[in-house]
Amino acid sequence: MAAVDIDVPVDAEPQIHNPDDLERQAEGFKEQGNAFYSQKDYSEAFNYYTRAIDASPRTASYYGNRAATLMMLRRFREALEDSQQAVRLDDCFMKGHLREGKCHLLLGNAMAASRSFQKVLELEPANREAQQENKTAETLLEFERMADFGFEKRDFRKVVFCMDRALAVASACHRFKILKAECLALLGRYPEAQSVASDILRMDSTNADALYVRGLCLYYEDCIDKAVQFFVQALRMAPDHEKARLACRNAKALKAKKDEGNQAFKNNNYDAAYQLYTEALTIDPNNIKTNAKLYCNRATAGAKLKKLNEAIDDCTNAIKLDDTYIKAYLRRAQCYMNTEQYEEAVRDYEKVYQTEKTSDHKHLLKTAQLELKKSKRKDYYKVLGIGKNATEDEIKKAYRKRALMHHPDRHSAATPEVQKEEEKKFKEVGEAFTVLSDPKKKVRYDNGHDLDDDGCCDGRDFDANNIFRAFFGGHGGGYSFDSSPGVFFFSSFDILNLIETRYY
Repeated sequence: MAAVDIDVPVDAEPQIHNPDDLERQAEGFKEQGNAFYSQKDYSEAFNYYTRAIDASPRTASYYGNRAATLMMLRRFREALEDSQQAVRLDDCFMKGHLREGKCHLLLGNAMAASRSFQKVLELEPANREAQQENKTAETLLEFERMADFGFEKRDFRKVVFCMDRALAVASACHRFKILKAECLALLGRYPEAQSVASDILRMDSTNADALYVRGLCLYYEDCIDKAVQFFVQALRMAPDHEKARLACRNAKALKAKKDEGNQAFKNNNYDAAYQLYTEALTIDPNNIKTNAKLYCNRATAGAKLKKLNEAIDDCTNAIKLDDTYIKAYLRRAQCYMNTEQYEEAVRDYEKVYQTEKTSDHKHLLKTAQLELKKSKRKDYYKVLGIGKNATEDEIKKAYRKRALMHHPDRHSAATPEVQKEEEKKFKEVGEAFTVLSDPKKKVRYDNGHDLDDDGCCDGRDFDANNIFRAFFGGHGGGYSFDSSPGVFFFSSFDILNLIETRYY
């Protein structure tokens, strides 16, 4: 029978059954691993340490060396497992305990790290590296405590500060990264929070905590539908994830209530819309962007209901939550205009125009500035007690009533102070009538022009008595404010007679 040749790969290792030979082979692999480690070729070093372990699986130092290599490859969980196996095989293996402690530190388990370093110090009390690392573990534990306290007090900036310090030590701790990301989201620093969560998901796409943070960022950016998708995915990965469940419930409730309020507003049911927006605002105080919109929506409904002061307050609350919210500035400015608070309206329109220099915003600002200028003059409409759309006949009736009401003779028996005040009002009534009864002057007045340029109502040539005499067809005799000797005055009886018989 012919012999059969069997091809053997050139790199195939011969089967060794002698324990001494296996140990020598394992030691050779270790030495090769050491050489590659020295050259910083950690992948090859890992391969040779693995071959050494395969040849001699009960040798603690081989696991210790591979743990060191895995740490350099930033595969800290695997490094921890090798370190733990090393000390299980040899409880006095000091380097094994030291590496185990360092892995615990990098992974954020300060208490476990401290136990490992304490074991090193039992073996070698003067070990300075273990002493220093143990202090680092205590510091890490303190940052954890401070962060927990800060989160409980909603001091999210403090938590971020503590987590930054903690991650300088525990760079591979996902728990610290997630806590930092969650607090960044709660502070409105969404891009930073998204970046942290995305880094974790690149390494572990099923990480429920990172999925929750991604959803939280979208939720707080008012992308509620997308946020719900991430919360649902997080709950698939971890059905008991309480934060994801609560956020998902809040997101759905908030969207439903907001949509319901919007629909009521579209149906012109402003009372219902106002109430629904109010209810929506109670769902989640942390959702800054959505709540800003809800405040602005409620302000819009409030303005429709003539609740102008409440609408101003709601817009102010919206701006406090989001100081870039142009719509809230515009709504508040309109409410200020409607309540004749023109300086405040100008301030808001200036803010809007500085941000968005559109022709519409420029027109709104110019209008507010004009109304502010007009508001600083005498309001002749208020002097006569009429509206700005009063007819010519209404202007005459108003003058007749006010002129007789404030005529000095009607107050001749009053104190000097009252007489002076009534004389002033009588003159203002005359000024108002002079302007509002003249179509050209009225247009200029309504447009905010300075009437002093026309030589009108500047106090030099204006005489309220002339207006009074002309209006009442010569009644009023020679009345004047200077009460010069020989001047003829209306008597109180004449004035009262006019009021009671002819003009009222």
